[in-house]
Amino acid sequence: MQMHYGWNELKDIDFMSVLPVILPVFAVGMILILIALMDLFKHRKTRKNVLLWSLIIIFLNTFGPILYFVIGRKDNERI
Repeated sequence: MQMHYGWNELKDIDFMSVLPVILPVFAVGMILILIALMDLFKHRKTRKNVLLWSLIIIFLNTFGPILYFVIGRKDNERI
């Protein structure tokens, strides 16, 4: 009885059957990243921590843009 799987089992996976599930998730993540970065740099004069937010957006793929839209847009100062 084999309790764990190794790298050899990856060759048995049919990636073309998984592609219709992975591709929309990837596309939505990329769109979220692009919209969040465009909004961040459009309002960079009024946002705090632009560098930190851009790193969070880029490296936390789907959760980074969501965090930015929930938390990051509230830290602007009205001029």
